[in-house]
Amino acid sequence: MTSAAPHSRPQDHASSFGFRDVDDREKVRLVRGVFDSVASNYDLMNDLMSGGVHRLWKDAAAAKLNPRPGETILDVAGGTGDMARRYARMARRAQERRGGEDASVIVMDYNAEMVLAGLHKDEEKGTGEPEVSWSVGDAMNLPLPDASVDAYSISFGIRNVAHIDQALAEARRVLKPGGRFLCLEFSRPTTEVIRRAYDAWSFNAIPAIGGWVAKDRDSYQYLVESIRRFPDQAAFKAMIEAAGFRNVTVTNLSGGVAAIHFGWAI
Repeated sequence: MTSAAPHSRPQDHASSFGFRDVDDREKVRLVRGVFDSVASNYDLMNDLMSGGVHRLWKDAAAAKLNPRPGETILDVAGGTGDMARRYARMARRAQERRGGEDASVIVMDYNAEMVLAGLHKDEEKGTGEPEVSWSVGDAMNLPLPDASVDAYSISFGIRNVAHIDQALAEARRVLKPGGRFLCLEFSRPTTEVIRRAYDAWSFNAIPAIGGWVAKDRDSYQYLVESIRRFPDQAAFKAMIEAAGFRNVTVTNLSGGVAAIHFGWAI
């Protein structure tokens, strides 16, 4: 659950912040506040909230993206670098098998506190990967040239932007022809049984855990609500296609609790 707070448009437009509707500029401030608050406990909370299953989801997403030697891979809303480290390791293993240049993996997150938490994690635990670089940037106004990256990913972050369509347009802009787009995000459970169990857990347990561990119940209440406001699998797939991506596929994880949307810039 990472931050990708939006670049405000010239005029205010309504955006969702949990179950509330706010204008763009207000969402920028509120989302930044959420991730300033959760950054120091981000990795621990992800494990507690998902029972560690988020690691399996991320492994599946990284395998789907299939990082390759010599590629430039942009991980937007990259948080503390979980996905970027996976991409770097996978690209390096492929390089050892077939040769080629080093990959370049760019972690970009709107929230500087999240980036600092990722850098601190590397320093403290020795998890740094030489292919990974870190930057602060806006998912809706990427500081990169057109057609400059081979693959784009965003994991548990796109629901935090004010306008998903603008973030998708930016993803399409920076991808090279033939580039790959991947979004890992919470989605809609595919059965009523899973949906009821998931609602009970997320609305009751997750804010309580956030209050206990991170001393911030409100931020985790927002994160749960933001999941409910996010488009379902079919609606989000249509948005990706409207942004110009082709051959878009959806892979449900854990019965649709999360989903991988994948497409091509062709």
